[in-house]
Amino acid sequence: MANDTPSTTTTPLLRPSRRWFSSLRLKTTLSAELGGSVGDLGTYIPIVLALTLVNHLDLSTTLIFTALYNISTGFLFGIPMPVQPMKSIAAVAISDPLLPLPQIAAAGLSTAATLFILGATGLMSLLYRFIPLPVVRGVQLSQGLAFAFSAIKYIRYNQDFSARKSGPPRNWLGLDGIALALFSILFLVLVTGSENNSVNRSRRRVRRRLRIMSSIPAALIVFILGLVLCFIRDPSIVKDLRFGPSRIHLLRITWEDWKIGFFRGAIPQIPLSILNSVIAVCKLSADLFPDREVSVTSVSVSVGVMNLVGCWFGAMPVCHGAGGLAGQYRFGGRSGASVVFLGLGKLLIGLVFGTSFVRILGQFPIGILGVLLLFAGIELAMASRDMNTKEESFVMLVCAAVSMTGSSAALGFGCGILLYGLLKLRQMECSCFGNFNFDPKRPVAVDDETSLNP
Repeated sequence: MANDTPSTTTTPLLRPSRRWFSSLRLKTTLSAELGGSVGDLGTYIPIVLALTLVNHLDLSTTLIFTALYNISTGFLFGIPMPVQPMKSIAAVAISDPLLPLPQIAAAGLSTAATLFILGATGLMSLLYRFIPLPVVRGVQLSQGLAFAFSAIKYIRYNQDFSARKSGPPRNWLGLDGIALALFSILFLVLVTGSENNSVNRSRRRVRRRLRIMSSIPAALIVFILGLVLCFIRDPSIVKDLRFGPSRIHLLRITWEDWKIGFFRGAIPQIPLSILNSVIAVCKLSADLFPDREVSVTSVSVSVGVMNLVGCWFGAMPVCHGAGGLAGQYRFGGRSGASVVFLGLGKLLIGLVFGTSFVRILGQFPIGILGVLLLFAGIELAMASRDMNTKEESFVMLVCAAVSMTGSSAALGFGCGILLYGLLKLRQMECSCFGNFNFDPKRPVAVDDETSLNP
């Protein structure tokens, strides 16, 4: 199965300049691309807000650099390639003891250097070619379900992102109540459906109505509603806004920062980045955009280059993520224009409001973020629906279960690889017994019906 995966080494690392602008050619309506541009903010905003409040991350610098990353990846890949925070580094950074910015940067730089080397040497392509598809689907399923579970917590309970804790149950009514989140869910389902809008050709009225509804940027409308509610919840935000970006400066990273950042931040992040930020992203992009090849080498090198530049100036360590790609696709993103629009929005906010924009993010309705994250997680989890045999499903589910209960994609990946190898070995061993006779007329026992042999 893994050997059937087509090689991805033929795609050039950088697109020729004459093809860059074709990456922005809209594959759907402008409103749909705008809606897809905010599809990954359910994971972006909570992590950025926590790092800003707890670790004093410079929000202006992060917005400007991630904006440039979004614009660059939109041109280079031609698909809504997301730019997401490195989640494992962020989790370690806000845990006790806290990581200061130089150590966060050291962790990001170490991870980036590893991915850059793996991509540039072709080792990442080798991993991508031989990792079994059920194992990758297990990682995607666990990540998607983890997003969905977190989204439900955002909707049901008050959140303290700086302490990584859920508070008391959220009120039903109010400007950040459960009713608002449920209304947003109903609106998104009504407008976007299940992303499978195929109907009988004879039902012209239905097809016309679906075309009209698909032109509505539902996710963007929900996000703008959240921004409006920020000022209604706390009108004093207007007085606290300051215009202009903060001054960008070079971080001073000591040897102690390198040591702590590598062992506490980079080591748990590297396997997660390899699996979710490169391999799972390329598998998902092949499913969603089979006509637009994205090479493992270019994605891996892209993560490396972004952080080898931005982390030196205090920008948040970032990567690509399958969940972000699923979210942007779910809400209409079909081309590089989607993330370019997002990048232009981040750049405008970073240059105009700078670090003071954290006051607005602090009042953003968490329930709405949970709604966006819920749809992104479901879309990512549904990528695993192509497992056709019981053996493939078994490997995928074990990998997902271990990843979720062990809180480690690397642990689930290792168990999935081991299980897949054992099942293949079992088949090889059974075929070697020449004196083992199988009578097809023998009645099938219960154990045979539940066998994992395809």
